[in-house]
Amino acid sequence: MITNQSIKPSNGIALLPFIVFIFTFLGAGILLEDFYAIPSPISVFLGIITAFIFLKGTSDKKFNTLLKGCGEQKILTMCLIYLLAGAFASVTGAMGGVESTVNLGLSFIPSQYLAAGVFLLASFLSISTGTSVGAIVALGPIAVGLAESSGVSLSLLMGSLLGGAMFGDNLSVISDTTIAATQTQGCKMKDKFRVNLYIAVPAALICLIILFYVGNIAPVRHSIPLIPADYSLLSILPYILVLLLAITGVNVFTVLTLGCISAGIIGMATGHFGVLELGKRVYEGFNNMSEIFLLSMLTGGLAELVREAGGINYLLKRVEACVRGRKSAQLGIGALVSLTDFSIANNTVSIIITGPIAKQISETYCIDKRKTAALIDIFSCISQGILPYGAQVLILLGFTSGRLTYWELLPNVHYLLVLLGFSLLAIYSPFWDRIIKKRM
Repeated sequence: MITNQSIKPSNGIALLPFIVFIFTFLGAGILLEDFYAIPSPISVFLGIITAFIFLKGTSDKKFNTLLKGCGEQKILTMCLIYLLAGAFASVTGAMGGVESTVNLGLSFIPSQYLAAGVFLLASFLSISTGTSVGAIVALGPIAVGLAESSGVSLSLLMGSLLGGAMFGDNLSVISDTTIAATQTQGCKMKDKFRVNLYIAVPAALICLIILFYVGNIAPVRHSIPLIPADYSLLSILPYILVLLLAITGVNVFTVLTLGCISAGIIGMATGHFGVLELGKRVYEGFNNMSEIFLLSMLTGGLAELVREAGGINYLLKRVEACVRGRKSAQLGIGALVSLTDFSIANNTVSIIITGPIAKQISETYCIDKRKTAALIDIFSCISQGILPYGAQVLILLGFTSGRLTYWELLPNVHYLLVLLGFSLLAIYSPFWDRIIKKRM
């Protein structure tokens, strides 16, 4: 039973602002055939207006509650991390880090291993930059060209690209989904990363075995020569530095600051930009995160309004009715974030919305917060990766100019299908819990 919530009000009407937010976002996406036509902060602001109109209490009290939620420590921490992550991505992109990473990988991939190579390249690029969309945009046209020139299945290469991009996004310490998952659950990034490894890496290894096998038996029209593209190992160093520092447990603010500094020094030393241009790139990175910054802050305020009015407690009681124990609670958390993502087609927003609810469920059923953070990130990435109207799939299919359909792509996203299986094992098998207790 969720006894720690029983003394708080329970009010289903209090969920109305959340419903307005979700249906505004979803409805506009369906009607306009573009789920990013209306900026998400506008949708959440409409939810806040709804809360002020329909929820009980004076305007002053509701305004103070809104400010309390917007200014909550975890929300502000999340927002600052977003800014630094944006700055790092902007500076490393300006100094040629993305191009060097792509060119280095393509210089060593034989034709029969193209699918596995694209998966690995997308994984590293996504885990380094913190964005699956960025990896898909960078590699999508290249993957299409490789399929045409080699005769390797287009659906296989694009499925490998999508799987690798989601693998990296899920594990990246600078991904907005990781930031949201760790901050809403109150755990350290290194701890969530380690738990995530025990679930995602076995799935990735099995996926690679599948891709190596399929690559060897798949018909190849002709072998293509290695691509003699220019790359600089120096440009890749900031990514490796950030990854190593994060794994060793260095504070995330320190990690991202050192990453920006190292990328800035390398960029200036190699002549990509000067001091003034570096400042502009950092600010450009801040601006690139303005939407998710505002969304996180406003959603924190909306969540506090809904919680204070009894909406969260009402939802928890409904979830409790479906939960029969610790394992089903974990499955419920995964299902909750997945259903939210199916509704709004944005995995970061889904984590921000469901994170506080997942935290309370975890506390009630004694689920390790590090595992909860990993699960909500994993399930949100799985759902986002298979959504036919998600940004990743839409962009990827767009590069094929109609030569590849969603139903041809889906069976080739081997990683996400295997990851789902390992996620269920992590919930129902005691092995993963023993590993977490022993290794963490």
